[in-house]
This record gives sequence, structure tokens and C-alpha cells, in this order.
Amino acid sequence: MSFNPEQIANDLHKNLHAGQIVDVTTCMTRLRVTVADLSEVNVDLIKSISGVLGVVATNEQLQIIIGPGKVNQVYDKFKPLVEDNSETTSSSANKTSSSDLKSKIATKNSTPFKVFLKRIANIFIPMIPAFIGCGLLLGITNILTKTLSPDVLGGVTFDQTTIGAILKLLGSGITFGLAIFAGVNASKEFGGTPILGGVLAGFLNMPDLAKITIFGEAAIPGRGGIIAVLFVAILAAYIERYLRKIIPTALDLLLTPTLVLLMSGFAAIFFLQPVGGVISDAITHGVKTALDHGGPVVGFALSSAFLPLVMTGLHQGLIPIHAELIKMTGSTVLLPILAMAGAGQVGAALAVWVKTKNKKLIHIIKSSILVGFMGIGEPLIYGVTLPLFRPFIAACIGGGLGGAFIATFKLGATGIGISGLPLALLINNGILLYLVGITIAYLGGFIATLIIGFDDSVIE
Repeated sequence: MSFNPEQIANDLHKNLHAGQIVDVTTCMTRLRVTVADLSEVNVDLIKSISGVLGVVATNEQLQIIIGPGKVNQVYDKFKPLVEDNSETTSSSANKTSSSDLKSKIATKNSTPFKVFLKRIANIFIPMIPAFIGCGLLLGITNILTKTLSPDVLGGVTFDQTTIGAILKLLGSGITFGLAIFAGVNASKEFGGTPILGGVLAGFLNMPDLAKITIFGEAAIPGRGGIIAVLFVAILAAYIERYLRKIIPTALDLLLTPTLVLLMSGFAAIFFLQPVGGVISDAITHGVKTALDHGGPVVGFALSSAFLPLVMTGLHQGLIPIHAELIKMTGSTVLLPILAMAGAGQVGAALAVWVKTKNKKLIHIIKSSILVGFMGIGEPLIYGVTLPLFRPFIAACIGGGLGGAFIATFKLGATGIGISGLPLALLINNGILLYLVGITIAYLGGFIATLIIGFDDSVIE
């Protein structure tokens, strides 16, 4: 079946029109369509459209799985149709305006905890390209340092050469500036002036802080890491928003930033940074202790439970933990473990491909399996394993087995944002071991699916 983005867009618009389309956005693999009344939409018809790999209906939003790259082509054709429809209907007095509907639906679907996690995730998501780029540079540098003999390089290792040193510095850029980047983004996300958040983050990391004595002890530059930075930047944003309400406009430019820095800075030194230090230490020591004492058991539990966590959206809360681990220890030992969950999905999908005679299912797997190997698992989850259910359980088992192996060797990743096979380049202490672990997850998901079985009649 050939891929026709214009036809897919037209079919989607035709079948979604009855539900009154409110908004449409896109992500890496999905078209997210918000409608005013989901009960008016025939979800089964949406699923049957050629090129649609799966559909997830949550409240009044449809997440239509199309696949990376392809989803953008469909979005470019679909968005104008939605806008044309909005212009046609906006003059009707008896219809609720699009903005009102969007606001009501957003309120209905939001909970304070989910909103907070999303806002925290929004702080770090803009940094992901830098995490990927810097991580890959460090990975390449590590590989070349280990493989190139000093005899070939004039008696020095690769990372001691000019090119190697430059690559290493570039790769360390995200870690070096992470606190300031987080401060800027956190202040912006919570309604403050971004640069003030960056200044406060820089303040908490100044070497001269060690010369200051707080409660009889020397202050520790960088204590609390990203956690302390988030605390002070968010506090500063709230203080700034309050001050702008009470300070006369004529004095706002002079007084507001000055008072924000004074109040937030002193609160950070005497309270927020020490509290952030306790939390940061608890995270790093907690992860280390869990893996030291639990090892494979903890690895299995984390990886096998990760996919259900992703489906609830709670995985967003892990992003600052990954960032904190990278900041404090140079790598995150959680990411390689959790990456095994996606590998379990690949193995389960391959088993379904081998056994099924369902042409629709085969098409979905063929369209999704390559990106699954690259760490993008949504098409396989929502298009294959979750609808079949038992393969989803098998995938969790396979991921757990891979996670158990990875946890045994405490492999760490120097960056975040990628998964699957590409993540091997970010592993700083055992690329081959990571590849063994991901192979175990593939095989685990594959074999578990063959044992558990599935009923492919649910995919029409």
C-alpha cells in the first residue's frame, strides 16, 4: 500500500468533522487531534484508514499514530483543511468558538499533577538536541580514545590531541551550562524573566560561594545541582509575577529585577540550596544503592514497568532525574535500563509478524519496525502490542530481562533523548554490553510473545 498523505488527510478530515475539530498538533510520530465531542467520531473508521498505524482516544483527544517523518507530511495537508473548516463555521452564532472549546477541554483533561509534570518536562525538552549532540561527541571521543593506539598519535591518547580535546570540550558543553540552561527555561516556563533564572543558576554555581559561611559551614558551589536551580528559578518567577502587580509601572524596570534577585538569592542560599542538596543526594545515592543492592531485580522492575508509565505520561517526571544524574555523576544509569522496554516491544512485534496472517497487522509492523529499532516505539505500542494486549505483556517481560542485564553492569548514558540501538553511542562504559542487553530484550519479547500467544482478530 503506497503512502498518500493528501488522501490520509482528506479521510481523517471527513471522519473527524462530525466531532467538530478544535485543534490539531503533531509530535514525532502522532497527529494529536482535539475534538469537541468524541462520541460523534467513529474511531474504528479512523483506524481503518490506510496509513494510520493506530489510534489512542483519551478524553476529547485522538492520538493518531502515523510514524516519524510521515506524520509531518500528513499534518501539512490536514492543517489547512482544519483551518478552512474553522473559517467556514466561525461565523455561526450558535456554535461555540474554537478557542472556548479548546479552553474547556484543556481544563477538563488537566490535573494539577499532570500539568506540573508537563511544565517540568517543558524545561528540559528544548535541551534534548544538545544532550544528543554532546552525548554523541563524547561517545565518539571515548571510542576513538580506546581504539586508537598512542603510538599512532605520537605517544598521546586521542582525547589528548587537539582534535580530541576540542571534541571532548564540545561534548561537555551541555553539562557545563546545564544549570544556567535549566534556570533560563524554568523561569520562562513559570512566567518569569528567563535571564533572571539564568543569573540565579549561575550564582548558585559560582566558585566564590565557598568563601561564604552559612550556619557555621562553608557554602558549596553547585550544591543541589539541577534541583536547587529549579527551586530558585520557579520561586523567582512567582515573586516577579507578584511584584509586577504591586510595583508602579514607572519603577518596575528598576525595582522588580533587583528585588527578585535579592529575595530569591537569599532564599536560595539559606534554604533552597540546602534542601535541594538533600534531595539531589537522595536521588543519586538512592539510585546507586538500589542498583548496588537490587541489581538485576531492580533493573527488571524498572524496565518492565516503564511502558505502562509512558502510557500515563508520568515518565515526564524522570527527565530532571536523568539530567541531575548526568550533572552530578557524568551519566544516567537509569536511561539504558529503561531503554530496554522499547527493545522488548520490537521483539514482541517481530514475533507477531512471524506468526500472524493478518495483512493489516503485517503492514503496521513493516511500517514501524525500523523506527522501533531506532528507539521510537509508539507506532508498535499503539498499533500492535497494546491492541493485541498479550504481546504488550510479553514486551514488558522482554524489556525487564534486558533491564536486569543492564542493571547488573551499571551502564550509564552521557545524554538523553535517544533510545534503542543509537543509544549505544552514548554509553560511556560498555557499548558491547549494552548491545548484549538490547539483544536479550529483543529475544525476551520475541520468545515471550510466542509462548503467551495472541488473538489477531482484534485488528480488522
